[in-house]
Amino acid sequence: MAKSLRSKWRRKCRAVKRVRYGEKELARLKKTLGIDENASNDADMSDIQEIATVTDAKAIKGSKDKENEVENVEEEKMDDGTARVYNKKTLRDQYGNYPVWMNRRKILKHKKGRAKSQKATTKKDKHLTRKDKKKEPTET
Repeated sequence: MAKSLRSKWRRKCRAVKRVRYGEKELARLKKTLGIDENASNDADMSDIQEIATVTDAKAIKGSKDKENEVENVEEEKMDDGTARVYNKKTLRDQYGNYPVWMNRRKILKHKKGRAKSQKATTKKDKHLTRKDKKKEPTET
């Protein structure tokens, strides 16, 4: 399928571009690093500073530790003893509210299912079964 004249021509053009852009990229990289034979030994680092900042591993680890300490302090400040405790069965907290991540459709579906289960447990059948009829006289 990729043997048409058009695709061959495009492949040829892309190969030429790859060579041309590769040379330019290599020259720019050498100039940036200061390895270029034609350029002076002093590299212009202003372009690199715009692109990236160089840091060592110790500085990064130290900054992460500081951030963790700051987060822990903030969490301690935020914790005022009113943490929400959610019931696993009803999915509601101590104030009767659903969690913020739960969407309205899921809440409504859960309420509907909960109402059915409560109705099933509390509602007594109008008609007694044979088993219930036998138990009734012995209980009274």
